[in-house]
Amino acid sequence: MPTVLIVDDSPVERRLLCDFLRSHSHWRVYDAANGEEALARVAETTPDLVVTDLNMPVMDGLELVTAMRTHHPDIPVILITAYGSEALAVEALERGAAGYVPKSKLTEKLLQTMDKVVALARADQSYTRLIQCLELTEFRFQLENDLGLVDPLVDLVQQMVEGLEFSDFTGRLRIGIAVREALVNAILHGNLELSPDEVQRIEATPDVEKQMEMLEPRRHEPPYKDRRVFFQAVLTREELRFVIRDEGPGFDPEAIPAPTDLGALDGDRGRGLALIRTFMDEVIFNDKGNEVTLIKRREQLSSSPSVRQQ
Repeated sequence: MPTVLIVDDSPVERRLLCDFLRSHSHWRVYDAANGEEALARVAETTPDLVVTDLNMPVMDGLELVTAMRTHHPDIPVILITAYGSEALAVEALERGAAGYVPKSKLTEKLLQTMDKVVALARADQSYTRLIQCLELTEFRFQLENDLGLVDPLVDLVQQMVEGLEFSDFTGRLRIGIAVREALVNAILHGNLELSPDEVQRIEATPDVEKQMEMLEPRRHEPPYKDRRVFFQAVLTREELRFVIRDEGPGFDPEAIPAPTDLGALDGDRGRGLALIRTFMDEVIFNDKGNEVTLIKRREQLSSSPSVRQQ
């Protein structure tokens, strides 16, 4: 049974969230009132995940993220973001948080975000000795619109990144999250052209087989049935480069708000792009908007990732 530590200085909100998780999930739940107390609880319980509010006394969420990255880098942290806290939340993501959930959508989004992050974290296993011999690797995939192929491909990416000794656990997890978001967006938004509401319903379903059942009619209709996602990775010890292209109509990336814009983290559309922009050093879109290149460089902690069009 996975364990989660909920950190919030409000006794009422903390109790409500803990009760919700205990009654609606398989998670074992612990809680703490601030970052300092949370660090003590982490030492006692070693949870699989920490979910924290940002604004707290004694030690706030931003300081907690920094401390977790330093002292417990193998335990991912998810933020609870409030409207108006976009800049602070983005700073926490840049410091090492693995994801975020808007406070206004906790009951809709929290469980699926927790499950995704922990699934990716547990997939970060090692057959390191062989991969450590690599200096450069390149691989390409042509994927059907099958969500069941996404996580195995992300697992492969994380294994290669680990073998190249490119980053620590938290860094590998964030790279995996960015790649996963780009692949899922390419399938659901790009090739299948689903609306934001339809994507939300799909992602709210935790089981991949059930997700695929929901997608079956769309996947067999023209023109969607013949579309593919093209994935290329070029990995060295100094730079990771991922290219994801779909065969949909594309979109205007400039229409998606920047992560620090007011209310940007509350919107479903562009949420994945906000994580990608924050976790990568450079994000490049082609003119059509149906291809994105993600670039991550060793030891670079850019506070303002470059986002541009080719």
